[in-house]
Amino acid sequence: MKQVAIASGKGGTGKTTLTASFASLAKDNTVFADCDVDASNLHLIFDPVVKEKEDFYGMELAVVDKEKCIMCMECKKACRFDAITENIDIIAERCEGCGVCEYVCPVKAIEMKPRKSGEVFVSESRFGWLVHARLNIGEETSGKLVAAVRNKAKEVAEKNGKDMIIIDAPPGVGCPVIASISGVNLVVIVVEPTSAAIHDMKRVKEVADHFKVPCAVCINKYDINEEKAKEIEEYCRENGIEIVGKIPYDTVITDAMVNGKSVVEYNKKVANIMKDIWINVKNKL
Repeated sequence: MKQVAIASGKGGTGKTTLTASFASLAKDNTVFADCDVDASNLHLIFDPVVKEKEDFYGMELAVVDKEKCIMCMECKKACRFDAITENIDIIAERCEGCGVCEYVCPVKAIEMKPRKSGEVFVSESRFGWLVHARLNIGEETSGKLVAAVRNKAKEVAEKNGKDMIIIDAPPGVGCPVIASISGVNLVVIVVEPTSAAIHDMKRVKEVADHFKVPCAVCINKYDINEEKAKEIEEYCRENGIEIVGKIPYDTVITDAMVNGKSVVEYNKKVANIMKDIWINVKNKL
């Protein structure tokens, strides 16, 4: 089973646009995984029907047994996150699950228990299967939730006889990105021709190199700054990175998103560009 992650060093470069385009071209042999669990949006284009929903448990939450509690305040004194009130109630949004309150309680009145941190969805759409998730507000277990999404996507692919998983990765280079790209067969880095985006592209490349994952690059809106686009091409040449495609700036791409469609469904001219990129990605695999 092949896995491809669509990544970028910053948000808004066109990862979801490219992923949705691949969805229109991949036929019926692919499962899609939206691993941007903090701000999932691939479902807005896929318009899927949820078939399964699973609760995700990340960090633990302190739970107080009021019958045992002797109000000694040791837990409140030890808590560095001000998550315990004067009445020894736990403020869930502040609790970091560190367990120090359980450790210092002299009468064992506090117990750390798993708490629901989000949900994982398995959905069916016109493009096939989509696995996506929602992380609850204030939760910090995005990397674990990404791993859960990828595991579920693999399970769905194996169950339904699919031979490819395409991952819409979160932006940046942090924990959820690492969880999204580690172990995949190819990372396609989407980059715009700006100084900031070039800097971020190089950071993603460093992360991929660390995990020994091969990279390819797609330049989005390459014609808004052709000098910077050439700088990207030069960097890729020097580092042996294949450029799988260049997408021109075109407002029809935004129009497609607004209308809840992939650009391949929406515009024939841009669809041909996306087809060439998809062929290059498959050849790279």
